[in-house]
Amino acid sequence: MVQKRHLKTILFALVMAGALWSLGYELSIPVKSAHSAPLSASAGAETPMIPANFSELAAKVRPGVVNIQVVKKVKNMGFGFSQGNPFGDRNPFGDFFGPFSEGNPPRGYKQRGIGSGFVMSPEGYILTNNHVIEGADQIKVKFANGREYEGRIVGRDPKTDLAVVKIDGPKDLQALPLGNSDELKVGNWVVAVGSPFGLEQTVTAGIVSAKGRVIGSGPYDNFIQTDASINPGNSGGPLINMKGEVVGINTAIVADGQGIGFAIPINMAKEIVPQLEKKGHVIRGWLGVGIQEVTPELAKSLGLREEKGALVAQVFSGSPAEKAGIEPGDVIMEFDGKEIVDSKDLPHTVASTPVGKSVTVKVSRDGKVIERQVKLGEMEEKGVEVSQDTSSHKSLGMAVQNVTPEIARELGLKKEAGVVVARVEPGSPAADAGIQRGDVIQEVNRKPIKNAKDFVHQVEQAKKQESILLFIRRGQNSLFAAVTPK
Repeated sequence: MVQKRHLKTILFALVMAGALWSLGYELSIPVKSAHSAPLSASAGAETPMIPANFSELAAKVRPGVVNIQVVKKVKNMGFGFSQGNPFGDRNPFGDFFGPFSEGNPPRGYKQRGIGSGFVMSPEGYILTNNHVIEGADQIKVKFANGREYEGRIVGRDPKTDLAVVKIDGPKDLQALPLGNSDELKVGNWVVAVGSPFGLEQTVTAGIVSAKGRVIGSGPYDNFIQTDASINPGNSGGPLINMKGEVVGINTAIVADGQGIGFAIPINMAKEIVPQLEKKGHVIRGWLGVGIQEVTPELAKSLGLREEKGALVAQVFSGSPAEKAGIEPGDVIMEFDGKEIVDSKDLPHTVASTPVGKSVTVKVSRDGKVIERQVKLGEMEEKGVEVSQDTSSHKSLGMAVQNVTPEIARELGLKKEAGVVVARVEPGSPAADAGIQRGDVIQEVNRKPIKNAKDFVHQVEQAKKQESILLFIRRGQNSLFAAVTPK
């Protein structure tokens, strides 16, 4: 009898323990350890470790997310290309508008593309990627409720791949709130909303995989990496945190990878969007140096204690850096009171500093730290609508500007001869001939040209002819274009 009582007691205890465990599981009673937080929640109460669902968040943000459809008119000039994209579209997805079909396309055909964006203000300002709308002749913006509006480009910035589009519609559009991308932590949940492959209002979820990624897309790379599914067509759409705030703009993917997408931090967009809305382009500070990373080997050779700073490899002639006495071999350690930990910190820091401001630059030279006073210049932007050295030609419907050393480096030109196309008027002879912003015109009627003045002179000499033959450099390709002056 004694043994049976003990057995019953043991069985009863086991049953009660199981019931308590079951009850604790259903109520999500946290299990703590000496070194860990509760598994049911993260450090912030508003951001659960494992969200129950994303339906409320998706319903909240969908009205502010748009589908962007673009049309680019392209005139086939009859020249064949064996490889690459002859239109020079540079975007993280390769040929955003799609590659050529086999053989030559029909003359005057249209290329179509699809992207995403989101409403920034009730007045109809929409943020998207520059590569979504660049070169577009027609832009249509479609909302979740099916409403469609014509869009126009207000401003764009190729260097950060951001653009602002304006629609004239209701003044009660739902603008998405902007968050703080600096507060994002690796492991935080995020949601991507957009139109992958044209499938509108698609919602995908994942986490922040990394921050500060450099993927070689431009001088200001500072991407958020996420495993939330991003595909072609998602470009320009918002990356949302669990509060329903935009923390990034979905921009790029790794073509051969899965679960590897990249978004531009919203804090970067906050810095330049006001300029895009007011001026159409971004004015950036310019120091005038070429820099490289400080490796362990270089740090040792330069007498540095740590692998910090930006090593000056080149100082451009006539630049603010040259005037201030900065030399090749200097290591920039501090700029305007801000420490330069890595070489990639310098371009963004300089660019965000007002033009004309005098700043103190600390450099390490021969093992000693010295100071230099620099008055920042203005960085010349390729494709800017208005420039002091831009020359327009009404008979062709385009504006050109001199090829500066900076433009030559950016375009990979061996010399600074020729002119770069800064603007092409829609429906103009230049547009009909397929000329695009960023093209470098090197010859007019087989005569080499040196600068904008030379270009205007040659065109004036030839404008009475039925057509003017231009020799153009576009990306890695060269081609001829015949323009008929009006």
